Amino acid sequence: MKIYKNYSLVVLHLPLFHCGISAGFPSPADDHLEDRIDLNHEFIKNKEATFFGRAEGDSMEEAGISNGDLLVIDKSLKPKSGQIAVCFLDGEFTVKRIRIEKNVIWLIAENKKYNPIKVTADNEFVIWGIVTNVIKYL
Repeated sequence: MKIYKNYSLVVLHLPLFHCGISAGFPSPADDHLEDRIDLNHEFIKNKEATFFGRAEGDSMEEAGISNGDLLVIDKSLKPKSGQIAVCFLDGEFTVKRIRIEKNVIWLIAENKKYNPIKVTADNEFVIWGIVTNVIKYL
């Protein structure tokens, strides 16, 4: 995983539809834009602690994270069980769902091809940041 340090989005105020966007036939009344949106405001809550990283591999596909997706990572958030986190494990970055138990931390892939990883005292391990958003490429 490549981590982009203190990378911030360019301030762009883009058009935003306030109504939901139907996957069926559009309503003729929905032919106008309501407001503008700033992607920095939407994706970045703590500028100094926000980083971007590009996902590599298929271990998180069932969580909606595909190879090449851009992850928005906030290092200021306290890790909680069930969150998706970027972890530094034995010299490499990995993105997994974390399960925090009383005396053990598990790294859970969201792909049945991969077994959970039990973090032990023998591992070099840090929960580096929490994934807050995923920017997908279609």
